[in-house]
Amino acid sequence: MPFQRIEAEKLSQSVVRQIESLILKGILRPGERLPSERELSERLGVSRPSLREAVADLQERGLLATRAGAGIYVADVLGSAFSDALIRLFASHTDAVFDYVSFRRDLEGVAAARAAIHGSDTDLKVIDTLYRKMEAAHSKRNPADEAELDAQFHLAIIEASHNVIMLHMMRSMFDLLREGVFYNRQMMFKQRTTRDLLLSHHKAINEAIQARDPDGAREAIKVHMDYVEDDLKNQQRAEQNEKVAKLRYAHEQAR
Repeated sequence: MPFQRIEAEKLSQSVVRQIESLILKGILRPGERLPSERELSERLGVSRPSLREAVADLQERGLLATRAGAGIYVADVLGSAFSDALIRLFASHTDAVFDYVSFRRDLEGVAAARAAIHGSDTDLKVIDTLYRKMEAAHSKRNPADEAELDAQFHLAIIEASHNVIMLHMMRSMFDLLREGVFYNRQMMFKQRTTRDLLLSHHKAINEAIQARDPDGAREAIKVHMDYVEDDLKNQQRAEQNEKVAKLRYAHEQAR
């Protein structure tokens, strides 16, 4: 007969599975500090020896890491998505920028459509809250807050799609974007006209998702990313024109 004796699961393994699930679903993020051993054991309702055993298991498998005198953190599990050599290659080739925009247009279009269908009411509240924060930051002279909220808004849509593979892949891609590997997002937010247009794009994306309109959400993402692509092309063209103008000016000065 195919039946096997059922054995009670060790408490430490229950802890392992819970922390694994929180990391997999993106609730615990890379670099996030866990509560103290005492607090965590109380929250989980397990003894400290059981918690230590679970933490040791997760550390051995590279999901948790300790920092001397600072406690236990979620390991930088996204750090291995791209090698340093590949990141430097991305940064030095403009083709990679437009491939990145194309990648985002396709993947985020799918994510936005999925969020409109599968996102919970709470997911949609998070997206709407971030959009409202973008509106509030829009009036500020310094675009830094609005640019950061832009990234959080897009990631919230990906989280609301409830696809863990897409979530971790896109988080890794957004980390590179924050570091300026693909392009300087804050530069894009500096011009008032551009900022107004970008906000209107995010409004359209948010409204489609809140209306649970997957086709509208996908189209709003496409309009937004098409504009980003055109703006980047214009920036590159302006930079090239400035280089030529400087050469002409230097030549005239030398005559």
